[in-house]
Amino acid sequence: MKSNIAVIATGNAHKMQEIGEILKDFQLEIKSMKDVSLDGLEIIEDGSTFEENALIKAKTVMERTGYMTIADDSGLEVEYLDSQPGVYSARFAGEQATDEENNHKLLNLLKDVPLEGRRARFVCVIAVVMSNGERFTVRGEVYGVIGFEPKGQAGFGYDPLFMPRCYDGLSFAEIGLEEKNKISHRANALEKMKKELSMRLRSE
Repeated sequence: MKSNIAVIATGNAHKMQEIGEILKDFQLEIKSMKDVSLDGLEIIEDGSTFEENALIKAKTVMERTGYMTIADDSGLEVEYLDSQPGVYSARFAGEQATDEENNHKLLNLLKDVPLEGRRARFVCVIAVVMSNGERFTVRGEVYGVIGFEPKGQAGFGYDPLFMPRCYDGLSFAEIGLEEKNKISHRANALEKMKKELSMRLRSE
């Protein structure tokens, strides 16, 4: 590996904070896109799966910087909607849609569906592309249901609607970042990533 620098390939401040917090004990110097002068870089995510999109982002940034790059693609899959919105989660209600607009569309599509029919899962795929071009992906998932209205002030995206199992009907936005980071799809994927990365670094 070129150095202990790792770039997190996202322009989303919430993701940067979440991934950085989970990686704080890992022996990596974390850099944002702004830190490596790529703030505002537009990457066309035209993959049909979370894995493809995560790799597109990680590969693009690694090639621009020469540093190991960590990228994720994540989204919500709702069983009743045949796994929609999936890879289109961030733009479910349109290319420039806000979180509120996406949540509003989701609630409208589920407005007549009882709780037992609102099963969903959050999926996170993390891609790591090393400075030598070596790459791998890992996947994390968390299961729950979609609530009938937004609840809570923490989190982002669909967090106010997603109620994970075993939390007495609380949404991701209600349980708080610290607790969410213990059980989230991204936390699960990051744990797998750290194990895989550690094995690869030891073998160098």
